[in-house]
Amino acid sequence: MRIFILIVVGLLLLNTTAALITVFRKQRSISSVLAWIMTLLFLPGIGFIIYLFCGRGIDGQKVFKLTDYDREKITDIKKMVDEDNLKADSGLDINLLTDARVLNRYFRNMDASPLSKRNSLKIYTDGKEKFAALFEDIRQAKETVHVEYYSFFNDKIGGEFLSLLEEKVKEGVEVYLIYDPWGSPGANKKFFASFVAAGGNVAPFITSKNMISKTRLNYHLHRKIVVIDGKMGWTGGFNVGDQYLGESKKFGYWRDTHIRILGASVFSLQEIFIMDWNASVSNPDHKMDYLEKYFQLSEDSQLEDLSLQIVSDGPDTEEEILKSGFIKMILAAEKSVWIQTPYLIPDDSMINALLIAVRSGIDVRIMIPCMPDHPFIYRATQYYANYLHKRGVKIYMYQHGFLHAKTMIIDNEICMVGTTNQDIRSYALNFEVSTFIYDTKFAWKLSQLFKNDIEESILLTDKMIQDQSHWLRFKQNFSRLLSPIL
Repeated sequence: MRIFILIVVGLLLLNTTAALITVFRKQRSISSVLAWIMTLLFLPGIGFIIYLFCGRGIDGQKVFKLTDYDREKITDIKKMVDEDNLKADSGLDINLLTDARVLNRYFRNMDASPLSKRNSLKIYTDGKEKFAALFEDIRQAKETVHVEYYSFFNDKIGGEFLSLLEEKVKEGVEVYLIYDPWGSPGANKKFFASFVAAGGNVAPFITSKNMISKTRLNYHLHRKIVVIDGKMGWTGGFNVGDQYLGESKKFGYWRDTHIRILGASVFSLQEIFIMDWNASVSNPDHKMDYLEKYFQLSEDSQLEDLSLQIVSDGPDTEEEILKSGFIKMILAAEKSVWIQTPYLIPDDSMINALLIAVRSGIDVRIMIPCMPDHPFIYRATQYYANYLHKRGVKIYMYQHGFLHAKTMIIDNEICMVGTTNQDIRSYALNFEVSTFIYDTKFAWKLSQLFKNDIEESILLTDKMIQDQSHWLRFKQNFSRLLSPIL
């Protein structure tokens, strides 16, 4: 027995030493360090297996290997956007708010995206309406259809979508499709076989490749992008699956936000798609070029003087560009900050920004779902909802089904619609894309939708928190401790 105890103690000491060396060998946030130490210490052996696949990161790996030719083409695309901007109302720069100009300059300096001044937008919040409109646009495609989704389910709507893409291929339209295998149940070679046989092009995102040697299991393509004929773009929160049409008994109605874009800003979506595709295919002959047909302007009659930037971000860079943009928006607010997110697991910098806004007299409202789709994540969301409520943030829990929208509205003047949740995963682990819109009319439309959703929501109160059981609070606190690695 004594020898057994000595062996156990020795193994625990070895595990502890290895855990400390493993966690501190690379730069991490304090919260991430603590979460991984807990995992490695309390799950001896198993914790290291989890870390092997989820914790090593992709720092230093060149996910997007840009050549001088690629950089030259990207520079040309930005010049095309700048030239198109000259057609916009000459007074637009004067009317563009100071805070919008500063945010625009930040993104531009980060080499994230050019500001595009001539665009038209349409909002979709219902899955059936969104897919009906998207499918009609695809049916009208003449040359190209490029599709990129985190989730592309092998179900009814997924099958209909793929069949439509196959029809377009047979009509002679070029069709490319990127998906994330971890978010796409049933989307295997058999599912895509007929589409590929017809001449369609499909690729799983690069993070699904060489998972044993590259250990990129924890990094996901979370973008949702469709570009049609190089001039029409779709992006937002909806994935491809029956549940997103409100046909899931578990979730009921699915409340999301997606936008349809016309204008030079679509060039940014197209550029992101090409980079994602080229990173995901191994054969050089299968890579896409920056062809002229991929970057086409819509008719002037279809466009408005609406300014926006489409910004992408991912774990391949040290800078958390999207999160920094959100913080800049929040700190610039003078009246209100309204946020919708299915997952509320902010890091310290985002929490500080929200609390600075509240303590400055800003009306800060955050809307979250009333039900979980991931238990641990939802309990962590509840923890932060309680925490922020106690400090003056108004927390609304959407009751009419599942809220999946990712939006932010500042002073009814600047707003964001995208794929980015307000959680650490979206800030640091996922490949995301979000659209920042500098237009008071569009921001007003989005704020009206928020007000309508309030009618379907319950405001979190002190009594509701007090009535939560000790067991629920334990789950919330435990999930919060693991939140940096969820």
